[in-house]
Amino acid sequence: MNATFTDIHAAADFMGPGAIEVPLYQTEILDICRRSSPFGQRIKQIPATGHPSRYFEQIALPQAGSAAFVDPRTITPTVVTPNRQERSVYLKALVAQMNYNLFDMELGKQQQQFAYVQAKDLVDTVSGLMVEHDIALWNGNDTSLTTPTTKQYMGVAAQIAGGGNTVTVGASAKIVDTIKTTVAQMVASNGYHVRPTAIYANPVLLDLIDQELKAEYNVVLNTTEINGGFRVKAITTQAGELPLIPDWSLSYTGTPGSGTAVLPAYIVTEDLIEYHWLGDPAPRVFQLGLPNSLSYQYVAIKFGAPVVKGANYAHYQVLVDR
Repeated sequence: MNATFTDIHAAADFMGPGAIEVPLYQTEILDICRRSSPFGQRIKQIPATGHPSRYFEQIALPQAGSAAFVDPRTITPTVVTPNRQERSVYLKALVAQMNYNLFDMELGKQQQQFAYVQAKDLVDTVSGLMVEHDIALWNGNDTSLTTPTTKQYMGVAAQIAGGGNTVTVGASAKIVDTIKTTVAQMVASNGYHVRPTAIYANPVLLDLIDQELKAEYNVVLNTTEINGGFRVKAITTQAGELPLIPDWSLSYTGTPGSGTAVLPAYIVTEDLIEYHWLGDPAPRVFQLGLPNSLSYQYVAIKFGAPVVKGANYAHYQVLVDR
């Protein structure tokens, strides 16, 4: 062991006649970090049936293309069969860990200045896991639900785009008119009863929509409440008033106004977007035993995966060029 002397002046801000000034801090830590996305709170949370989680989808009614009018005196019916397909989604694991050193914990306890910080750090660990979850809900880089290629989710954006329903709004085209026409085409489907419930987009795109409405029609959109106390703008369509929900996790490319930006929006039927969970829909926290290092170890984990039902008819991707 090497013993050394320490200059106590280094621990004080000022020392003088009748005064010793030591560093003090506000007990509250400034924290406005992003913690949640409205999308993950509005979609359905469904217990997984297994790994993979399986379900059936009705593709069309049995009589579609087979039922026909015949001579009432010579009835010759056509045999029909159900049009159903099996679907499945493999579950994914999202994990985070926080370690507390025994010495640091006891030092903090003895100082009694930031007594709450241990609980805050654990909550922040779970919040950080949920932020990663919210980003991956839209943008997960897996390419298939049934044959996974990465450890991430297959994002909702990729599932909707994979369904083939995509429309592009050119640089000179009207964003609002294109969205309204797209919703009308979805509602007008003669094969499926489609009623979109919301439009998700980055706040920058929603601001462009506001500017367009004000410049072209001198219109200010009404607002509607989507979650407790959270109000957003709403646009009138053939499916009724659809909320324009700003979602920071929906990124865009390029610089808006330069002609190189592509900003996505998603017209979705939220009842048909599910998160299949295992164990619990919320993250679970496990405390591990004390290892030789005498550190308290906490592991937060979440099992599940999102699945977009009716990706090719109940949802639409809108790509805006600006």
